[in-house]
Amino acid sequence: MTTPAHPARTTPTSRDVARAAGVSQATVSLVLGDKWQGRVSERTAGLVRTTAAGLGYRPNQAARSLRLGRTRTALLVVPALTNEFFARVYAGAAATAAEHGFGVVLYPSPDGTGPARDPFASARTALDGVIASSMATGALGALRSAGLPLVMLDSDPGDPDDTDAPDPRPGGAAAHVNLAIADGMHQVAAHLLGLGHRRFVHLASAVDSWTFDVRARALTEALASAPDASVRTVRAALDVHSAREAATRTLTDSRTRPTALICDDDILAAGACKALHRLGLRVPHDVSVTGFDDLALATALEPELTTVRLPAEQVGRRGMAALLAVLEDRTPDSTELPVELVVRGTTAPPPAR
Repeated sequence: MTTPAHPARTTPTSRDVARAAGVSQATVSLVLGDKWQGRVSERTAGLVRTTAAGLGYRPNQAARSLRLGRTRTALLVVPALTNEFFARVYAGAAATAAEHGFGVVLYPSPDGTGPARDPFASARTALDGVIASSMATGALGALRSAGLPLVMLDSDPGDPDDTDAPDPRPGGAAAHVNLAIADGMHQVAAHLLGLGHRRFVHLASAVDSWTFDVRARALTEALASAPDASVRTVRAALDVHSAREAATRTLTDSRTRPTALICDDDILAAGACKALHRLGLRVPHDVSVTGFDDLALATALEPELTTVRLPAEQVGRRGMAALLAVLEDRTPDSTELPVELVVRGTTAPPPAR
């Protein structure tokens, strides 16, 4: 007894979708290419999408990319892969990219905030655009020379043009997506001043970048509202060990010891807390500590860290949306993303003198 052969399953084509929906192939291409507005009614567009989904139709992205002259790929350049903030930026960018049929390649600058090399033989042939997070435009000369649209995240909107790049744009980029960093530091200062603190140490990042410069300037401005407040700046590399050593040096002398340590980053704050514990000082009873970023580390500390929450995933999403807008000749959203002070257990009124 022979078993009847089952008909071979075939992959549905745009012609199958058109036939099932009762429309032309051109209409299917317009709708699934998201170019139907003003050409096809909303009812017909909905019918085509429903029919395509029911048939399991998937557009041939490779062929579509060849027609459009695009790779549907963006490059996200970050200073390092070891920082959780940049991982969250990538997650947001990749999520928005996927919603529009794009992919995102993550690339760390090999020298931290130094010049980023072109990871391809020619970025122009491999990418549609570049997104760079927390870097200077000048560090991206090799990538900008490819003439690709550049979107800068958490970067100086007034950065001068790279004169070696073709078609330079104001600010050295096609778009900027920034956080309200200065407002975040103002929130920190207002919180600590409200608790009664007047002797501060700013544990600042030794990384030379716009975002940390903004934090320093904003802190100075905010503390100027209290004439009896004083602040000293101590710099440290962005790692726990360096922060612990820097904090120890400024905490040892009880006569000059601050009542609050304001840290540029949660990693620096973790190092400061370790220094305090090793010196037998209590957080926050003897010294209050604040951070910046609200990394997972903030709630791993005991007590949990008072810090500024930065919406990293939203930064990535907004950055990818800005690149898509530039590619489609639309104006990207340039409003700053708000940040929020999260008060936890590492801040309290200063000890009685």
